[in-house]
Amino acid sequence: MKILLVEDDILLSAALAELLSANRYTIDVASNGQTGLDLAISVEYDLILLDWLIPKLDGINLCRQLRKQGYRKSILLLTGKNSNADIVAGLDAGADDYVIKPFDQEALLARIRSLLRRSGVSDSSTLTWGNLCLDPSAGRVTCNEQEILLTATEYKLLELFLQNPDRIFSRAVILDRLWGFDDAPTENAVTTHIKDLRKKLKTGGLTEEFLETVYGMGYRIKPVPNPSITVGETNQDGKKPGPKDITSVNRVLERFRNSFGAQVVVLEQAKIALLAGNLNKELHQQALHEAHKLAGSMGTFGYPEGSRLARKIEHLLLADFPLLADKISDFSQLVTTLQQELTKPAVISTAQSVPMKQTYRLLVIDDDVTLTKQLQAEADSWGIRMKIAPNLAAARSRLALKTPDAVLLDLSFPGTEEDGLILLSEIAQRSPNIPVIVFTGRDTLADRLAVLRLRARQFLHKPATTEEIFQAIARVLPQPKISEAKVLIVDDDPVILAGLSTLLTPWGVEVTTLSQSQQFWKVLMATSPDLVVLDLEMPIVNGLELCQVVRQDAQWGDLPVLVVTAHTEAESLQQAFAAGADDFISKPVLGPELVTRVLSRIQRTRWRSQVGRNKE
Repeated sequence: MKILLVEDDILLSAALAELLSANRYTIDVASNGQTGLDLAISVEYDLILLDWLIPKLDGINLCRQLRKQGYRKSILLLTGKNSNADIVAGLDAGADDYVIKPFDQEALLARIRSLLRRSGVSDSSTLTWGNLCLDPSAGRVTCNEQEILLTATEYKLLELFLQNPDRIFSRAVILDRLWGFDDAPTENAVTTHIKDLRKKLKTGGLTEEFLETVYGMGYRIKPVPNPSITVGETNQDGKKPGPKDITSVNRVLERFRNSFGAQVVVLEQAKIALLAGNLNKELHQQALHEAHKLAGSMGTFGYPEGSRLARKIEHLLLADFPLLADKISDFSQLVTTLQQELTKPAVISTAQSVPMKQTYRLLVIDDDVTLTKQLQAEADSWGIRMKIAPNLAAARSRLALKTPDAVLLDLSFPGTEEDGLILLSEIAQRSPNIPVIVFTGRDTLADRLAVLRLRARQFLHKPATTEEIFQAIARVLPQPKISEAKVLIVDDDPVILAGLSTLLTPWGVEVTTLSQSQQFWKVLMATSPDLVVLDLEMPIVNGLELCQVVRQDAQWGDLPVLVVTAHTEAESLQQAFAAGADDFISKPVLGPELVTRVLSRIQRTRWRSQVGRNKE
C-alpha cells in the first residue's frame, strides 16, 4: 500500500518514513503543500498523511483543493492544534481523521489501518499462498491451519517471497536482503536454505510446489494452482482478493480489457458513418486517436495481430479525409477483423531475458596497511564493499567462505616463501570466472607474462592512486547494481502506463506514471526520477517538447530519456534524437526489450556519474 507523507520537518519526516516502511508501506515524501498536491493528483496513493503547517500550501487548503477536484482517498491530518475549532476546521476541509502531535507511534499506525479498512483497502499483515499462511504479528507459519516450524532464515526467506510475489530474486540479492555483507554466507548457502524451506513446506502439508527456479536469474513464487486462492495479503474480512494465477501483464489486461472494446467501438462507429457517407471530422479524429493507441498497446498485451490491424487503420485515416471510395471497403474489413481478433485469448510471453542486478564485493589481498585503509575509506563512495586479507592464508580462508565479485592481489608478501602467483594459479583453476587485478611493484616482462597466462584481467603497477585502482576494478566488474531506481513514465494511454509499470516493478524499479503531460515538470521535480520514458505522440504537450524542455535545463539536462513511439521511420527517429532522446522503444512494447533498455541505461548513467564525482 502506498502512502504520501507531506511534512516539512526533516527529522519527523525521516522518522515517519522509517516507521511506515518498517510496517511495509511504500512511502513518497513531499516537503511542501504544492509538491504534495502535484503528487496526489499525479500518483495513485491509498492514503495521504498530511501535516497542517507546511510551506507553499498549508494542509487545510491542500485538503480543500483535493476534495474540490473529486479526490476520494483517505487523508489523515497531523496537527499540533488541539482546539475544537481547529479540529472542526480540519475535518470540514476534507480530512477523514486527525492525529495530534506529539503522537504515539502505535496509535498513528492504528489510525492508518482504520482509515484503510474504511476505504476498502486491505491492511492485514497476514501473507498467504493458497493454504499457506504467514502471520508476522505472531511469527507463525501454517498450512491448512497446522503450524510449520521454520528456522529464522527459512522464515525470512518465505516472508521475502510472499511480500514480493511478482519479483525474481537472485541469490546475490537474497544475500543482501537477509544477511548483508559482513555476515553473509556463500551464495551456495542460499540454495541450501531454499531446498530446506521447500522440504519443510512439503512435509508440513503444502502439496503444490511453492517456488520456481528461473534459470540464470534466480527464484520467484509460482502462480497459485487454485485460482480461487491467491498469494498476498488477506482482506480485512478474511476473504482473499481476486485470482493471481496469471502473469502481472495478464492482470493488467484484465483491468483494461473493456478499454480495448470501447476503443474498437469508436472504430465501428466510424465504419458505420463511412458506409453511410456521413463521417464528420470530429469522429474521424477520434477514430484516428483510438487506432493509434490500439496500435501501441494491443501487442504489448498479447494481441500482436491487433496492433498490426490498428496500425493499418491508422494509416488509412491519416491518408485522406474524407476517405476515397476504394479505401472505405478496406477500412470496413480491417475494423471487422480487429473486432474478431479481440475475441481471441491473449498470448503473452513472460520470458524476460534481463540480467539480474549485481552486488559488488571486493577481496583485497595485500599486506600494506596504509594502502588498504585508504581503499577502505573510499570504497563506499564507489559502490564497493571490501574485505581485506593481509596474507595468502587469510585470502584462502576468505575465498573458501565466500566468492567475491573481484580480487585485488599483490604478488609479493615479505617474510613468506609463497608468491602471489601461486594463489593466482589456484583461483584460475578453481574459480576462473572471478576477475583478478594484479597490483604489484614487480614490473618485469616475466611477471607480466605469468599474470597473463594465469588469466588475470588487469595488471596495475605500484604505486597508483586510489582512483586508478578503483578504475581498474570498475573495468573488470559487470555493470553496477541499480538500487531503488525511479522511473517516470508519461503517456496519455492508461493501458500503456499500467502495462509498462507492471513490467518494470518486478525488477525493483519504483515507477511513477503520468497521463497528463502538462503536469510533467511538477511531477519531475517532485519525484526526481533516474530515467524518463516519454510517449512521442500526446495531446497538449508531446514527447518531443518534453524532451527538449529537459535538455534545456541545467539541473536535469543529463537525465536519461527514452521515447516510446509507434513510428520508427527514419524521419521520426531523427526528430527524437535531435530533441535529445537517448534511445527509443517501438510500440507495441516488448517486455524484455523495455526492461533491458531501462535498466542498462540507468546503470551506465549511474556509473558515469559516480566516476565523475570521484574525479572532482
